Amino acid sequence: MPDAYAEFKEQPGDDPDDVLFNTLYGVRTIQLNRPKKYNALNGSMIRKIIPRLKEYEKSALASVIIIGGAGPKAFCAGGDVSQLAKDIAENGDAGQATSKSYFGLEYQLDHLIATYPKPYIAYLDGITMGGGVGLSVHAPIRIATENTNFAMPECGIGFFPDVGGSFFLPRLEGYLGTYLALTSESLKGVQALYAGVATHYIDSSVLANLTARLAELVFKDYDNLQTRLRIIDRTIEEFNTGLPPNELPLLAGNLRLAIDHCFRYSTVEQIISNLEKEANSRDAPAQIKDWAKQTLDKLADKSPTSLKVTLRQMHLGLRWNTAETFNREYHIAAKFLQHPDFVNGVSARLIHKPATKAQWDPSTVEGVSNEAVESFFRVAEGEESLRLLTQGLDYDRYPYERDLGLPREEHIEQVVKDKARGKEDLIDVLVEAKEGKIGVREKVEEVLGRRSEVKAGVVVWKG
Repeated sequence: MPDAYAEFKEQPGDDPDDVLFNTLYGVRTIQLNRPKKYNALNGSMIRKIIPRLKEYEKSALASVIIIGGAGPKAFCAGGDVSQLAKDIAENGDAGQATSKSYFGLEYQLDHLIATYPKPYIAYLDGITMGGGVGLSVHAPIRIATENTNFAMPECGIGFFPDVGGSFFLPRLEGYLGTYLALTSESLKGVQALYAGVATHYIDSSVLANLTARLAELVFKDYDNLQTRLRIIDRTIEEFNTGLPPNELPLLAGNLRLAIDHCFRYSTVEQIISNLEKEANSRDAPAQIKDWAKQTLDKLADKSPTSLKVTLRQMHLGLRWNTAETFNREYHIAAKFLQHPDFVNGVSARLIHKPATKAQWDPSTVEGVSNEAVESFFRVAEGEESLRLLTQGLDYDRYPYERDLGLPREEHIEQVVKDKARGKEDLIDVLVEAKEGKIGVREKVEEVLGRRSEVKAGVVVWKG
């Protein structure tokens, strides 16, 4: 192993079998192998994965990398933060230093994945939360199944949506990312596809066959990454098992309008105020009033400091590229490790059995000052920065989001404005452009129903 990666060598106590690596012709598979712990990510696993990814990067024989999780329940339920919180509680500053090193290691891996120069595919088959999100959302191809359960629950444990959440979440459409970040709302099954978290949806029963089919692919030497990803995209569609019956987008219609209306504000107090207005409105549909009340309850359960820092993170993250994202998150994580809410939140929610109600400090959003929030984003002069493992491959927007996944709202808007057509004709144009990809029709119908109207038989974009 090159000296540059000596820090990723196995350490005493590392489990030799917590990650399994296999080769099938041109495919290299990475299987997280802690099923009893829901494949929770730890330092031992990261120290194995990073050097393997660097090895595969250099190998002419490795064409496609696939990451998945062992067992029927989880891809990866997150980082092993319980151990970190125990270490801080028992060892103080030394525990904080160890925990900071872990997050640095995790973010190095996440950035490596985000800038990886070969096709990297994530099977989101099961629980995909926290650290599992970092291993998957920056992949150009993210496959959801009927078992997918995606969430970012960090605000509920006195932390923040890290692992590149600063980049991924605010770039979801509208204010979905902010909503998911603050509420820890989960997306199950095909809903991950509709929301843009996943790029594909297939039944879990065909994942093994898909892996075998991908192993048969032979790329030309001159095929660039975009070409290879398009070939893989078409290959995945060979395993199209259809959408679950009668399951249309849930974060849609009036609910989606309410999400964008309430979560567009720059302060948590404004978000709460608008949710209260929705909850008490005489004119709002019963569904929206119930949703607003439930959302208020969810926010009331979260760390006030986490909520305020996370909202600020969502606004700033839109301006960060991938390198700045992980560097900034490294410093924010260090600040949270020093804050009492992290140990209190993890202990109450994850360590105590049964879980208890966390005691937050401050206990209200009004008690968290703007100065306290801004302190999480200050980097002291001379403070150590995160050593990233790839250089020169960073970006401000995911480079293949237009080619892969469902069409984004801005693309649908462009087609509506460029083509004076009726609704069915427009839907056909967009479905054809995506070569009949499953979910396109349902996504386009939802967006047109919410963002357009028909005048004289022609679809016209609102606003």
